[in-house]
Amino acid sequence: MTTTPSFDLRIDQPPQTLREIVLDRMRGAIIAGHFAAGDRLVERTLCEQMGVSRTIVREVIRHLESEGLVAIQHNRGPIVATLDWPQARQIYDIRLLLEGRAARACAEVADAGTGRELRGALKAIKVAHSAGEGLALYGATARFYEIIFRHAGHDIAWEIVQRLNGRISRLRALTLSSTAREVPGPMRMERICAAIEAGDADAAEEAVRLHLTEASALAKSLLAEESA
Repeated sequence: MTTTPSFDLRIDQPPQTLREIVLDRMRGAIIAGHFAAGDRLVERTLCEQMGVSRTIVREVIRHLESEGLVAIQHNRGPIVATLDWPQARQIYDIRLLLEGRAARACAEVADAGTGRELRGALKAIKVAHSAGEGLALYGATARFYEIIFRHAGHDIAWEIVQRLNGRISRLRALTLSSTAREVPGPMRMERICAAIEAGDADAAEEAVRLHLTEASALAKSLLAEESA
């Protein structure tokens, strides 16, 4: 009797479309500061730089506008959106509420698998931080929090955070690499991870609060310097 060999047809990660590639590049360029706040985004120039059609560029700009990274100005067209302290304060307030609750809930149900996932993400954060690889750092940090929200069962809250992710990453670009922090960002996340692994819900929520309170104060100072 012959048996048919098994063959896995599953695609774990579908290939990116050209639009998705352009979107990732544009988002990354804004977050990394290649395009500064207030810079005009000229469609023709972007088409030439990236070798894509104007249709794709327009679609990407509309998507980035929905993320709050691009603004459309009358008589100027699309520009990189500015990020001021009143906006940043609201983002930190939302993060404090949602991330603090998620960390608490995650600690209450955490098992060995949760710890392994968090440690893997934390390792990627530390490697990217040491290497000074900004975009890799922001991506690894987002994955760290995604694990917390997923294990906490806070899927809707994570959807809200994802809608703010572009602006959150811009703020991380300001604060995570700053030498003015009392405690480096990766060390703060180490403390969040340790509290969750220990199943200490109070400590996990408090670690998030301390992390975001310090980051918020630093962002306020840095944004004031930029505006000056």
